[in-house]
Amino acid sequence: MIFRLVVQTFVWFGVMGAVLFLSAGTLHWTGAWVYIVVMVGLSLTMGVALARRDPGLMNERLGPPIQKDQTAADKVLLSILLFAIFTWLALMGLDVRYGWSAVPLWVQVVGVVVLLISIWICYLTMLENSFAAPVVKIQEGRGQKVITTGPYSYVRHPMYSGAILFFAGTALLLGSWWGLASVLFFLALLAIRTFIEEQALRTGLRGYDEYAARVRSKLIPMVW
Repeated sequence: MIFRLVVQTFVWFGVMGAVLFLSAGTLHWTGAWVYIVVMVGLSLTMGVALARRDPGLMNERLGPPIQKDQTAADKVLLSILLFAIFTWLALMGLDVRYGWSAVPLWVQVVGVVVLLISIWICYLTMLENSFAAPVVKIQEGRGQKVITTGPYSYVRHPMYSGAILFFAGTALLLGSWWGLASVLFFLALLAIRTFIEEQALRTGLRGYDEYAARVRSKLIPMVW
């Protein structure tokens, strides 16, 4: 499992780095190097910790993005999301190449902070929820149940809340106002995915309706 984690981490961020630097037309992009190094380091560190604490969840998270038990709607949406992510990275690379944005250094530092907060939220979510798979499906074989504690006591989809901050922090760190504006598109995709996931949870997971009645917020506490 650790070997798979290492390989997938370097392949995933290697491809992301290639898209960023090729679209930027240069390797002299400090923000991108900081982003890749921070993400690889945190992914490996937290991945190893999670694999030791909850190997069942880690095995789920190392699975392919398209799976047999995954809902059809989620297969389509996740495919769109993955394509959008790489298009977004290329857009930010082009932003750097042509100098469309002028982002101050202190804003990029704020981006690092936002990025770290987002990863911490996602990690806390995985520590609390052993069923936080990257695809929408009911894990009957693992005895999936409703999680109501930790971040789930504030919002029903804390992983998506962290993802929104992740996109925003990434754009700020990479110094792209166009990348930051594109976060609205990702917000829309994640909002749609909450409906897909909630439909699966309400029909396939006992007790979810009662939980949803208690915790009204989906992504943003006391807002939506």
